[in-house]
Amino acid sequence: MSRIAIEPRQERSRATRERLLESAVTLLAEAGWTNTTVATVATHAGVSRGAAQHHFPTRDDLFTAAIEHMTVARVQEIQTTLTARSSGPVRVREVLDSLVDMYTGPLFKAALQVWNAAAVDPAVREHIIPLEQIIAREAFRLAATLLDIDRETPQLRAIVAATLDLGRGLGLANILTDDANRRSWVLDAWSEELQAIIARETA
Repeated sequence: MSRIAIEPRQERSRATRERLLESAVTLLAEAGWTNTTVATVATHAGVSRGAAQHHFPTRDDLFTAAIEHMTVARVQEIQTTLTARSSGPVRVREVLDSLVDMYTGPLFKAALQVWNAAAVDPAVREHIIPLEQIIAREAFRLAATLLDIDRETPQLRAIVAATLDLGRGLGLANILTDDANRRSWVLDAWSEELQAIIARETA
């Protein structure tokens, strides 16, 4: 068989795998861990169950790949925000909006389902912890860069960590109900405090 014939087949296979992973992340966010299976993912992706099982023979295979796929997507989301915001001065309040956006979108909702599973399943926990550490490092780098602070200053490191924890908490509060109004005034208040802290520590 010619190379020309093989390459389109490989491209189709990669496209099918990508579609399955995107569907897995979407269903994790919308339907939850328990209701996301190889069969439901195949249906959502418009792929036969046999084709899905060719790529992911078991649910564990699917979830392992989906978690890694989601990690890459979340890191890319952070890097895209960093690139978009790093072209000039950014107000602290705008930085907070960018950080909180990471915790209110579908990728965070999907990740939350994985965290819940990891809390009771040691195998999932062992797999997810190093991936979450990668995301945490990227999120910290994003926050420190956008806030234009010295990451080696202990007080400023602590305040960046607290800001990310705040964003994560606001994301959790938004899971069940639309928390936009309360989130806005919390961020307004924290923006003022954060600006004062940064000014004091960098004076």
